[in-house]
Amino acid sequence: MSDWKTVLKADPTNWLLEEENPSVRYFTLKDILGRAEDDKAVCTARQDVMQTGMVPMILDKQREAAYLQSYSRFYTYKYKGLVWSLIVLTELGAEANAQIKEHCEYLFENSQERQDGGFSQNTAARAGGGRITEVIPCLSGNMVWSLIRFGYLDDTRLQKGIDWITRYMRFNDGVADDPQVPPYDRYEICWGAHTCHMGVVKALKALSAVPVERRTKEINDTIQKAAEFLLIHHIYKRSHNLNRTSKPGWLKFGFPLMYQTDVLEILDILTELGIEDSRMDEAINIVIAKQDDTGRWKTENTYNSDRLLIPMGQKDEQSKWITLRAMRVLKRYQGR
Repeated sequence: MSDWKTVLKADPTNWLLEEENPSVRYFTLKDILGRAEDDKAVCTARQDVMQTGMVPMILDKQREAAYLQSYSRFYTYKYKGLVWSLIVLTELGAEANAQIKEHCEYLFENSQERQDGGFSQNTAARAGGGRITEVIPCLSGNMVWSLIRFGYLDDTRLQKGIDWITRYMRFNDGVADDPQVPPYDRYEICWGAHTCHMGVVKALKALSAVPVERRTKEINDTIQKAAEFLLIHHIYKRSHNLNRTSKPGWLKFGFPLMYQTDVLEILDILTELGIEDSRMDEAINIVIAKQDDTGRWKTENTYNSDRLLIPMGQKDEQSKWITLRAMRVLKRYQGR
């Protein structure tokens, strides 16, 4: 074991390994203890994810008649619709069973825009597929990330979604010197002179899920641009005035984040990509400082998690998910 744990006030690993949360246990065994996917304890935890805890509870709720009638509101039914539930199931480490695959197929058919491959907030009434004027980058990134995790990497529809990110994503930092093209120029908040941070984060999250050996030049170039966009902001600051905080809300950690993000998620993505840069140091120090005396991190922002199909996490309570993410970041970064 490297000395990265010296920055912890106490070691919460045994707490994370408790069986009442099989998802956290599964990721702790893999990401913190370094167990292989075929390790007996890892396999058992992976099976438990689908049998106990939140994943089967979510899947049960999705089989109810009222929920089946909500399919068409896959995005606008916040935060219970198919989009949001799929993101949560992915975060929890669910496996793509028949029910989840049905939901993936529905979103391919009704949310993915058929011409270019991005994902839209609503279905095009006449043409079918996602409405092209409502394709947005944060949704596209989240869907590509989830669908890769659920085994669709080789699907031509998913490849089209990846191509949409590498082709249309922009990284403007205050000047529209690389303007977005119609019809992806309608939302100033997404495509304006300063590209939406959330869109960049979710695009980077999606591309980070592509195995290294499967990344094309276009994917690697987009990863580099997205990472540099976040690094010139020192994660949470104004790039043109680093003495000012650009995103104060990102300093309050939460889970799950849906279309939102925070300092911890950004560091999780960057360190998963193997990025170590001095411009991350201040954000890393913020993570270290937020642990309590038991070496655990608390939920500071619920991001409307009380509106999920199964509410999770309460403000100011110790969070296994945030603690897991913080430890994962510190292990990758401090251990280098």
